Amino acid sequence: MQAIHPLALFRLSVLGPLVSREPLAHGELQSLLCDLAARDYAIPGTDRRRVGAKTLEAWYYAWRRDGIEGLAPQPRCDRRVSKLPVAVQEALLAAKREQPRRSIRQLQHGLEQTGVVARGSVSRSAIHRFLQQQGLSRPVSASHGVEEHRRFVAEFANSIWYGDVLHGPTLTLQGQRRKVYLVSLMDDASRLIAHSAFCLGETALDIEGVLKQAVLKRGLPTKLVVDNGAAYRASTLQGICARLAIHVIYCRPYAPEGKGKLERWHRTFRDQFLSELDTTRIRNLEDLNARLWAWLEQVYHRRPHGGLAGLTPLARYQQDLPKLRLLGPKAAQLDALFYHRVARKVRKDGTVAYQGRDFEVPYELSGQTVQLVVDPQAEVVMGVEDREGQPLGVATPLDALANAHRRRRRPVATDTMTTVPGATLPNPVEVAYQQYHAHGLPEREAD
Repeated sequence: MQAIHPLALFRLSVLGPLVSREPLAHGELQSLLCDLAARDYAIPGTDRRRVGAKTLEAWYYAWRRDGIEGLAPQPRCDRRVSKLPVAVQEALLAAKREQPRRSIRQLQHGLEQTGVVARGSVSRSAIHRFLQQQGLSRPVSASHGVEEHRRFVAEFANSIWYGDVLHGPTLTLQGQRRKVYLVSLMDDASRLIAHSAFCLGETALDIEGVLKQAVLKRGLPTKLVVDNGAAYRASTLQGICARLAIHVIYCRPYAPEGKGKLERWHRTFRDQFLSELDTTRIRNLEDLNARLWAWLEQVYHRRPHGGLAGLTPLARYQQDLPKLRLLGPKAAQLDALFYHRVARKVRKDGTVAYQGRDFEVPYELSGQTVQLVVDPQAEVVMGVEDREGQPLGVATPLDALANAHRRRRRPVATDTMTTVPGATLPNPVEVAYQQYHAHGLPEREAD
């Protein structure tokens, strides 16, 4: 017995109040169709909730003509048949086979430039459908077979770290509903979480804060594998990694398998931490992170891992302690390594603005463009540098009240045109006055 198409069953269920009322009185059909069109339905395969009256009428007459089989979706008679003219099809095939990397936009432009078609007469979707039918729409690299993926593991801890952001739940933090994001860095060889923290965003600044804590606790990685998001592409993050000799490697877009171990940990995290989290005890971000860090150190890092031959992540990490690349002398400069440089023009009053606050810099820099050395986490300006990185002085928060009583420096008089002792040139106003009155006032002109 042939199975009934699920969509045919759905359509019959919609028409139920209509087909069960045969025969229909005059005018009753349109009334029932309008009534059915005003209802909401769970339509398979779509998010739409309504069916138009014209569509319902077509279903009704198809049911009367062919029964339940008439309600099943019918394949298009022109399926896989291109409506493009033969000359256009031949031109497309020749152009694509000549250079397989030509895009649909290039093919469309070539047809129009050579006069094969009029400008705008052939759409890109029509070209795409035709190439798809001919098996020529896939990228060149895709025709070489299935991409090869092989499982691997780094030989030593801190050889490879993975970085990624997990979208967390929406919680009530200090009386406000806020979504949180989990920023994490994982070591490949040991599966140890170098550092992880909930943040209120997924910006480069949030990632830099997690990276700073990770290198303080676990040392320096050789490679950092991240995705292509704008936060990971930020020049500030790239500069920090360059100064720490960390090689940043970007995964190909839409290729999450490049960070498969971290993606797998995210699933564990959802199952074992987020599912057990008592959100009624969370008042702020500090409460949330305190529970996260306790779970990492007491549970995850001390539980035998299936991919580590029964070792815990912490024990596997500790095996390579002698081989780790530590901060060394850079530890004392770590804060400075994470500072940002921001270009600002100094106002005439010797102040600059940063994050809505005013800071005073050496007054001699007024009118110049300088580089502010800022601590982005504390939102404080630490000093001023020139474009070559040479220090120009310190920056202090503006104290307008104190400035009201501060003694100002006066400029040294350089005007030598005034008649003051030691002046080298006479005052031109006085010279004109003396010459004018030396011969007496001029007579008034006659009326």
